[in-house]
This record gives sequence, structure tokens and C-alpha cells, in this order.
Amino acid sequence: MLRYTVLLYPGDGCYVAVVPAFGDLATQGSTVEEALDMAKDVIRVATRGLIEDGEPVPEEDVPPIVASVEVVEAEAIPA
Repeated sequence: MLRYTVLLYPGDGCYVAVVPAFGDLATQGSTVEEALDMAKDVIRVATRGLIEDGEPVPEEDVPPIVASVEVVEAEAIPA
């Protein structure tokens, strides 16, 4: 069994699930649980396609550290 990090972003009436180990692989669901279920499905489909094409399947040995930072708005540099 493989384990992957899934990032969830609240959207307009949905949650978008992004799987960083697969690049731009994303899906969505109307709830967190549905978005995670959809992420599992899209990972299975992507993995199957990679195997059929003879490509390596991404592995995530160490989960990434996810953090947020606050940034003061930048001001335009006067010309």
C-alpha cells in the first residue's frame, strides 16, 4: 500500500484535492470526505496509466512539511 499527501483547498461549494507527488494531479468533492475519496480514485487511475506506459510510479518516502506564512503586502517600487 502506498501513502500520498493530499492537499485540500476549500472552493466555491467544494473542496479541491491536489496530490503533489503526481505533479498537477487534482480532483474535487463536495465534502472533505468525498474529495479524499476522489483523490484515492484519481491516484489509482494515474498509477494504472503509469504502469501500463512502463513509467515509474511516484513514491513519497517522507511526507512534505506543509506550512503557511503571513506576508505583508508589497508596495510598488517608485519609478
